[in-house]
Amino acid sequence: MIDRIAKPDDFSFNPSPLIRNRHLQSTLASAHIRNIGDNSLQKNSQEIIINTSCNSRLLSFLSRRPDAKGLIILLHGWEGSSSSAYILAAGNFFYNAGFSVCRLNLRDHGDSHHLNEGLFHGALIEETFDAVSRIAQTADNPHIYIIGFSLGANFALRIGGRHAQTPVNGLKHIFAISPPLDPYKTTLAIDNGFFFYRKYFLKKWKRSLLKKQQLFAHKYDFGKLLHAKTCMELTKYIMPYFPEFPSHRDYFNLYTLKNDFFQRLHVPVTIIISQDDPVIPLDDFSELRENNFFKISRQRYGGHCGFLDILPLSCWHQRIIAAMID
Repeated sequence: MIDRIAKPDDFSFNPSPLIRNRHLQSTLASAHIRNIGDNSLQKNSQEIIINTSCNSRLLSFLSRRPDAKGLIILLHGWEGSSSSAYILAAGNFFYNAGFSVCRLNLRDHGDSHHLNEGLFHGALIEETFDAVSRIAQTADNPHIYIIGFSLGANFALRIGGRHAQTPVNGLKHIFAISPPLDPYKTTLAIDNGFFFYRKYFLKKWKRSLLKKQQLFAHKYDFGKLLHAKTCMELTKYIMPYFPEFPSHRDYFNLYTLKNDFFQRLHVPVTIIISQDDPVIPLDDFSELRENNFFKISRQRYGGHCGFLDILPLSCWHQRIIAAMID
């Protein structure tokens, strides 16, 4: 089976010079202009709340097709949701290509803050893995593909790691778009890079915390946290709410992925990363060794989760993933 998998290096992304700028690529990834017009995915979407074995509930949206080629499970990035532009665009693309599509929200993302009293954090892999497993068990076609974006790509990779011990029914391939391998370095990159990214993530994170505080006022008072000036500062301030983590560095280490992790994979995994990604340090990828189950597509352009071209506006990684699945 592995010999028949298309190699990501067989493809290259060469966008128009008008749209090559890495910040433009990254911004357009989440621009709602990508979803202007008819969206068959949303017209045929069913809300499903998944009760996990971790006593948590996660919100998802399933768009089922009769005689589907398989099921695509989409995982959004940090402070994104099942309604993020890049999720809706990818979902609509694969739905129209003949796949059923499930858009899964991580805890406290989208309109799901009320479902769990506990706060979201990046190490919540157990409930996410269990939700993906339950979604896979209900699929009409036992061909499951996971596509994760940014932090969702990190989750997707960890799901691939757990699959070696606890197989996900029908899982065929995992695609990780712009995944952070070391969340500590990524947080620093967000804080110390172009100011827009720090402002963007801080605003969305604080808004999420305020919503959680309003819903569970008896448990949360984020007064001091909401004055944080950087994402790293806010991470340190919020650690007392997670007594299971001795420090913020211990917390980050729980979902830091290094080369040995990728050598234990038992399911095909493809990472797509751009050399001009403004928030993902690329040094970590130079230490990774590819193998029969693990490939990296390193592109010169693409920004963070972008890989977009114009005339017409289209997404390169969607076409490449479809080609690799076929």
